[in-house]
This record gives sequence, C-alpha cells and structure tokens, in this order.
Amino acid sequence: MGQKLKIAGWVSVGVVAGALTTVSLQTVARGAMTPLPLEEIQQLSAVFGLVKTDYVEPVDDKKLITDAISGMVSSLDPHSQYFDKKSFKEFREGTSGRFVGVGIEITQEDGLIKVVSPIEGSPAFRAGLKTNDLITKIDETAVKGLSLNDAVKRMRGEPNTKVTLTIFRKDENRSFPVTITREEIKTQSVKGKVIEPGYAWIRLSQFQERTVDDFVRKVEEVYKQDPNLKGLVLDLRNDPGGLLDAAVAVSAAFLPANVTVVTTNGQLPDSKATYKASPDFYQRRGGGDPLRRLPASLKSVPLVVLVNEGSASASEIVAGALQDHKRATIMGSQTFGKGSVQTVRPLGPDTGIKLTTARYYTPSGKSIQAKGIVPDVMIDESEEGNIFAALRMREADLDKHLGSGQGEEKKDEAREKAREDARKRMEDEAKKPAADRKPPEFGTDKDFQLVQALNQLKGRSVLVSKTLTERKEEKKEN
Repeated sequence: MGQKLKIAGWVSVGVVAGALTTVSLQTVARGAMTPLPLEEIQQLSAVFGLVKTDYVEPVDDKKLITDAISGMVSSLDPHSQYFDKKSFKEFREGTSGRFVGVGIEITQEDGLIKVVSPIEGSPAFRAGLKTNDLITKIDETAVKGLSLNDAVKRMRGEPNTKVTLTIFRKDENRSFPVTITREEIKTQSVKGKVIEPGYAWIRLSQFQERTVDDFVRKVEEVYKQDPNLKGLVLDLRNDPGGLLDAAVAVSAAFLPANVTVVTTNGQLPDSKATYKASPDFYQRRGGGDPLRRLPASLKSVPLVVLVNEGSASASEIVAGALQDHKRATIMGSQTFGKGSVQTVRPLGPDTGIKLTTARYYTPSGKSIQAKGIVPDVMIDESEEGNIFAALRMREADLDKHLGSGQGEEKKDEAREKAREDARKRMEDEAKKPAADRKPPEFGTDKDFQLVQALNQLKGRSVLVSKTLTERKEEKKEN
C-alpha cells in the first residue's frame, strides 16, 4: 500500500493551502473513458459563439474558456478551484512553506502593517526589524488603505531585488527607512517551549513540507531542556491544515506503530485508502523516517491537544486520530469540519485544477465533513467565555459545502441567535481602545485555554465551558 501511494500526485487536505503529496489518481485514463454529453457540449459551443458575435465588445477566447472552466469547477464545492498561472504559483508557494520576500509575520493595526515577528535569519531579521514595528510605506506607496494581501504582494518579488520599508518604531518615537534585499524565505510552522518544569507546549500553525522536520527539531529541543516531561500540550488552534503526509507523520509521532491514522473514500479506486502510523505512509521519496530521532517517551507522555473553530482538515486528522485511539485529551471548541481531500491536476505547465476527490474518516469511521471534531472537554477561549465563536465561519457555513455522507444534516435553530448576540458584543468591543481589544497571544501566561490544558495535565480542576455545546451538522438548502 505504501509504495502504491508514492507514485505521484498532489493531494490537499488544507483549508487555505493544498498539498504536494503522494496519491495518484488516473484522471487522464478515466477522462478518456467518460462519454461526453453531446447536447450540452453543443449548447456550450452555441453560447461561446453568441458571446463572440453579439456581446457589446470583443471578448478574448482564452478568457472565455478559462472562465468557463473556473465556473464549472468552483460550482462543485468551496474547495475545488481552477488555477491560472499566477494562482498556481501562489498555491505552490503556500504548500512548500517557501516564498521570496523580506521574512516577516505581519498583521494589520489601525490601517498600518504591524510586524508580529521577523522570521529568524531572514533579511528583515538581519536588518533589525522588531516586533511591534509599524510599516507606513512600501517603497513609495503609503500603506494606509492597502489590504493586508496587497501589502504582502508589494513586499514579495524576485530574488535579489530591493524593497524599501518605512518603519515607525513606537517605543523610540521615530520613523526611518530600511532597504531590504528579497530572498527565498522558509516559513516556520512550528513553535514550542518548556512552559514550566515538566510541562511543554508545541504549536503547529500549518502542515507544510518542512513541518515534520521542524516538529522533530522542536521536540528534541524541548526534551534537551527538560528530559523528564510530565505533560505536553499540542496546540492546533487556528491551524488551517495543509499536507496529508505531514498530518499522518505528526499523528504517528504519538501513536503505536501501524495503527490507522485516517482513511479516505471517493469515486476512484485510488481514493479509497488507509493511512497508518508507519514510515511507508509519510516518509518522502528517497528519505528515511523523519521520526526516527524522536525520544521514545513521546509515545506515552500525557498529552492534551488544543483545537478551535479555526482548526481544520489536517489538524482534524491529527486530533481525530489521537482522540479515537485515546492517546490524548482533546480540549477547546468544535473544529472547522473540513473532512474532504483535494487533488491537484495539472492542465499544462503552469495551470491546473484543485478537485475534491474524497472524504476522509477518523480511525473509528466517523466523517468529520461539515461536523468537525468535538472536544472531550469544551473550554472557552477566555475567562469571559467564547465571545465571538458564533461569528467564525465553519465548513457548514460555506455555500455548496459537501455533506458528511453519514445521515441527514440537522438545522441548529440556536445558531442565528448566538450569532446575533455575538455581533452586538463585537459592536460594543469595537468601541474600546485597541489595546483593550487585543486577544492574548497563544503560548503566554495569559492564554486561558493553555492554562486549562496545563491544569488537565496536572490533575487540577478545569474551567469547563458552561455555554459551548456540540454543533450538529446543519441541513443543506438545495
């Protein structure tokens, strides 16, 4: 089975990013065997001709065809997508964890771009940019009014080209320009530290090509600092997913050898697969077992997994596997509910489509699609409660989402009332000063859910949510 999976192919289980992994689906052969609906093809041809001859102004042939392909694919579900040349390049960058830029994690604050953290070793790091620096201009363009995505695009570019950032440093009350030479950046998807003697925290922000190697290094660092861990918190909050093989590997790091991690099922024979906690199912071609250096005690150290509404897809694979095998206590709030697998099929050298090809199932056979993982212990995001959780989008909120395939979906009547209450609360919060609205950073002593996870590991009482309940799969409107 393992060798069969390594033929070739691109599989995605992420919400935002897809995956360059190991499932090959023979679409060319299958497509050739599928009879074309001639009447509908004739209608498509007739519409194409009418647009070319009757539309108010000339329309490019290529645009018409690519828009037709895009519409055909995007109408299927929220995760199927046509990639033109530009979006295909961006997709590949997202899955690889590599891009060309200056190397900073950023957010938006009061219309400006705020540096969350320079990536260690990056051009921005070497240029002396600091956390909380504000970027006011990118070259000659004022940042005020730019979207976060627009700002990112302006800072990215070709290797060895220069970009000048104008920085305002609050604590020094001064502005100054910094000229930075762009280069390839390798993003860090793993963070971690010993929180206190005996207890550690490891956070995965995405499952990328380098995530497993970075995870192994971080675990080694933690155990070197404290070889006698009594408990570990694996933080998957707001992790949108990514590579399937990375999710299998992270699960295997904690599970007994050869147990089932996840199964997939779709229309094609090759989409019916079982992935196990074995190197055959996650090691890259030509490489050894990336988990071989992990300490043996990682298989038995008491484990809590933190999840929330932003934990999706590959994150849900890990949480579901550890929950079903009773290896960890899952804490937080119900996850996003993306239980589908996408496969990327090239259409040419620089275009392709991302197509939903399978649902995935936890080891016990449960579909997560439009449901999510229900934590063993529901805990709020803060002492005040799960204030804005009802406003967060989940798979079941997306237009054209797939059902789970496991029974009728039920409408949650309390959902809209909860959303309305949260909207009103948000309006009140928006009137407060920005400093009072900032949520605590994950991994700090003010991280309420992390504190509860540590209490769970220590056998202390946990402040369980009094309001969070399982959100049932909602009925789809046809």
